[in-house]
Amino acid sequence: MVRARKYILVKPFSGEPKKSDLKIVEEELPPLKDGEYLCKAVYLSVDPYMRPYMKRYPVGTMMIGSQVAEIVESKNKDFQVGKFVVGSFGWRDYTIGDGKLSENPVIVSPHILPELGDLPSSLGVGALGMPGNTAYFGLLDLCQPKAGETVVVTGAAGAVGCHVGQIAKIKGCTVIGFAGTEAKCKWLKDEMGFDYAFNYKIVNADRALSECAPKGIDCYFDNVGGELSSIIINKMNLHGRIAVCGAISTYNEDISQLPKVSILQPTFVFKQLKMEGFIVNRWNSRWTEGINQNLQWIKEGKLKYRETVTDGFENMFDAFVGMLRGENVGKAIVKA
Repeated sequence: MVRARKYILVKPFSGEPKKSDLKIVEEELPPLKDGEYLCKAVYLSVDPYMRPYMKRYPVGTMMIGSQVAEIVESKNKDFQVGKFVVGSFGWRDYTIGDGKLSENPVIVSPHILPELGDLPSSLGVGALGMPGNTAYFGLLDLCQPKAGETVVVTGAAGAVGCHVGQIAKIKGCTVIGFAGTEAKCKWLKDEMGFDYAFNYKIVNADRALSECAPKGIDCYFDNVGGELSSIIINKMNLHGRIAVCGAISTYNEDISQLPKVSILQPTFVFKQLKMEGFIVNRWNSRWTEGINQNLQWIKEGKLKYRETVTDGFENMFDAFVGMLRGENVGKAIVKA
């Protein structure tokens, strides 16, 4: 018998999550049935979406999330021992899977990680997983950037944001990013290839955009929401396109006390803007397309990645809160 550990929600998050909101419990897993496999977590993901999504679940629910896990026992020919599987297994160290496609439209079905050669398997929850596909489909399908256009990305030093900016550069765009520290901005310009990067905490965003994008903005990939987004949207060109991935600036706020932002409707009308929110799982049927293209770009040296790694399953919470505070650069993961 295998004893698995998992994180359970014991108190709804209010403001910034607290350690007392979660607890680790153990459960004994049953023997495998035909068609099932047992996998052990290797890398677990912590992502901004976990904070607002957990509002939907009652106390007693396991924390949601994806992981790369190694198959250690199997009675399923498609999930063989020694292979790495990527799945939305949640915050747990051992999982029994059945290989069936998920009927939940917001969950990616478990799949075997492709052969990566010398690349780390952790990319299965990063550049070659949900964040990478979020950037790939969100930017290319919704914003549809064209060579010579200007693209702005907020949360630019996070797993999705830095990926978005690099794809925009591959497509021949001028890329402007906003992040939370001077060090992150330097990294975006020096290593990720952004044309401009600004610390939103100290810069006058309106003035900065007027100087570096005097002809306006064509595409905006929004990860943060708030007044910064309003400033950016008001700088957009006719028929500008906006992909709304998240609103991390508000995730820890009491919904009754959310900050007021500028009125945007006149800008949308007169500039005929298109703004669309999305959940990446709408592209489930094309999931491998995104993985394969991102993998090709990485191998060609056109796409770089960075990971902020926390060691230890018992430190999942610290990694989660650190990510919400913006302490990570690139993808935040936990090495189990």
